[in-house]
Amino acid sequence: MNGLDVVLQQVVNGLALGMMYALLALGFTMVYGIIELINFSHFSVFMTGTFVGLTVLNLMGVTAVSRSLTGLVLVATLIALFVVTMLVTGLLGVLIERLCLRPLRNVSGTAPMITTIGVAFILINLMLLTFGPQAQRFPSLLPNWRWPLMGTAEITFKQLVLFAVGLVLMIVLSHLVKRTTLGKAMRATAQDADAARMMGIDVDRVVVLTFFLGSALAGAGSLFFGLYYGFTGYYIGYTTGLRAFTSAVLGGIGSIPGAVLGGLCIGLTQSLGGQLIGVKWTDVMIFSILIFVMVLRPSGLLGVRAPQKA
Repeated sequence: MNGLDVVLQQVVNGLALGMMYALLALGFTMVYGIIELINFSHFSVFMTGTFVGLTVLNLMGVTAVSRSLTGLVLVATLIALFVVTMLVTGLLGVLIERLCLRPLRNVSGTAPMITTIGVAFILINLMLLTFGPQAQRFPSLLPNWRWPLMGTAEITFKQLVLFAVGLVLMIVLSHLVKRTTLGKAMRATAQDADAARMMGIDVDRVVVLTFFLGSALAGAGSLFFGLYYGFTGYYIGYTTGLRAFTSAVLGGIGSIPGAVLGGLCIGLTQSLGGQLIGVKWTDVMIFSILIFVMVLRPSGLLGVRAPQKA
């Protein structure tokens, strides 16, 4: 590869990686937008989703060493995989909200956030005790199709699917929040939960649905991680989740398009920076960009500074 081909290839890789971060960042930004809580257990819900998906595939007889699936069998397998995994992770998010966070909803200070960190470690250790410390191979279901772009640079089917799904989800979520009755209830709850409750909105139901949607998105992102990289482990949630959280803050936490933009920025920084400067400098560059943006624009790239609630 010449220099231009390398840069173009890393741009393609970075956009795909950024969409994976964006899927996870969307869950962060939805929960924060409603109840202003940084849900650190979201990291581990993402990690748990990879093991749920792996278990679903094993129950269906699909393993890392089984023959490749094709045609309608592949489509049906992928649909079942995503539906079951997103449903399980969504229900896991609801369980976390109902058992661990709802009793603390009116508690001021850092207690709710610390609780989410505790939940995260519980899930990490449950997966560690259940599946062991070794990395688990993930079946390669998506075809390894490749198309040339320019020179030796190419784009894969996996990258196209990941990018397309991320854009579609951003559009669907934006429509849900801005155009639907549930979205209006979400925005009302985010602005003033007490006033929303007096207007007849079931605030508890809105919060539960928000946790369900955010955790289901984490499940979708976890499957793309497994299908894209071909492995999972109990330790993947921290690094991936931290960069996804950074994406949400960089883009403007509470903003759906901002979460996607932030994810793309982080993905491109990681991919291009790792290639051109060095992998060991990746985190330095990512968090330096975050600090720079926060100093100049504390609300993030697409975020809007909201008035402080009384």
